[in-house]
Amino acid sequence: MSEPVETVEAEAGQPPLPVVAVVGRPNVGKSTLVNRILGRREAVVEDVPGVTRDRVAYDAEWAGQTFTLLDTGGWDPEGEGMAARITAQAEVAVVAADVVVFVVDSTVGATDADEAVVRVLRRAAKPVVLAANKVDNAASEAEAAALWNLGLGEPHPVSALHGRGSGDLLDAVLEALP
Repeated sequence: MSEPVETVEAEAGQPPLPVVAVVGRPNVGKSTLVNRILGRREAVVEDVPGVTRDRVAYDAEWAGQTFTLLDTGGWDPEGEGMAARITAQAEVAVVAADVVVFVVDSTVGATDADEAVVRVLRRAAKPVVLAANKVDNAASEAEAAALWNLGLGEPHPVSALHGRGSGDLLDAVLEALP
């Protein structure tokens, strides 16, 4: 069940859950990764940019740790109109997050838009876990390794669609949680 971020509150007497925001350019596989983490198809997935427009919060769990997972729309630093509003929602998600999962399409590599997002993430001073998505086999891991150039640390090769590497990614997310 998804809820707007503003309505996600801690249970009475319980500390708030840590927040993990999933951000990246349009169509890099953010919502697919969210579904993989959740273990069910909850987030809407389409091959069309702009399907996810708002921040959407989900309760998630990995290795006994529960957290709030925020799905965001595609981050377009030069977007106008609706794209600018979607980008603003992604920026709000970063502010709310304890850890940010930055998803990059490893088959495309780092783009100028990815570099712009990296600059914003550095200013936010939040722990960032770099997800090199669309690494569907061992042969494509070299493309993921090229993402070290973003300067965010180790790129974690994953295939959100097939689940490859998602456990290792989640382990890294848990290690980054405060």
